[in-house]
Amino acid sequence: MKMLITGGTVFVSRFAADYFVKRGHEVWVLNRNTRPQVPGVHLIEADRNAIGDKLRGHGFDAVIAVNDYTRADVENLVNALDSVKDFIFISSSAVYPETLPQPFTEEQECGPNSIWGAYGFNKLEAENWLRKHLPQAYILRPPYIYGPMENVYRSPFVFEWAEMDRPFCLPGDGEEKLQFFHVEDLCRFMELLLTEKPEERVYNVGNPEAVTIRQWVKLCYEAVGKPLETVSVTGHPQRSFFPFHEYEYFLDVTRQQALMPNLKPLAEGLREEWAWFRDNRDAVIRKPLKEYIDTHILP
Repeated sequence: MKMLITGGTVFVSRFAADYFVKRGHEVWVLNRNTRPQVPGVHLIEADRNAIGDKLRGHGFDAVIAVNDYTRADVENLVNALDSVKDFIFISSSAVYPETLPQPFTEEQECGPNSIWGAYGFNKLEAENWLRKHLPQAYILRPPYIYGPMENVYRSPFVFEWAEMDRPFCLPGDGEEKLQFFHVEDLCRFMELLLTEKPEERVYNVGNPEAVTIRQWVKLCYEAVGKPLETVSVTGHPQRSFFPFHEYEYFLDVTRQQALMPNLKPLAEGLREEWAWFRDNRDAVIRKPLKEYIDTHILP
């Protein structure tokens, strides 16, 4: 296929560009060319808010909108194309209000989520525009994505803490649950949609099981090869010392599982991410979690 991926230089979009190049597809990326490009891609240099006529005449078989966060983003992208065959939009589980019964299903009515704020609302507006103007588009709603090329300070934060041989600060009892999805499984599922073309257009995607914070941290420490010692922390804002919101949610991924039942085990995926992180530490955007812990929790 000749495909266009928006972004292509950071985490999910970069991994996707690399994945589809290695699968033998002709991959074009749309970005501002401010970071190194994936070897083998074709660059279209433009800002997503000022694409102009740079997509005219290309005739893409598929478009994967990864770095598009608002209705204006997807509207600008779609309107800049000569025509649209297959289109995949990476949305978010943040489109589900936290007040809905869980697990969240694709049939539930979406709306504002107070935890995610504008991010979730903007993704939902983008979804609604696509469903009205491009009903053939596939919409994917992932939980937390992880794996090689992750530049978000989540698993990398735990890896660094494990390397220091320090007790890890768990929020409360560490039993809050998290749901993950490996970035390669996301790419595999997108490839499946583009080749199999199933009738359903909206999919929750993710591992069919959740893990507790304690379990996830332990797997991160095991990936580094370190034993885990923990400290229970209460009375501090969770996001000041831990990389996830104090918010437990779970997606029903039955629809995805019917099409792609075999996923990468979390332990294996974290080992892959650790192997990548060791050689790419500068790619991660760090937050002052360690500084807060050293000042307020474990001085």
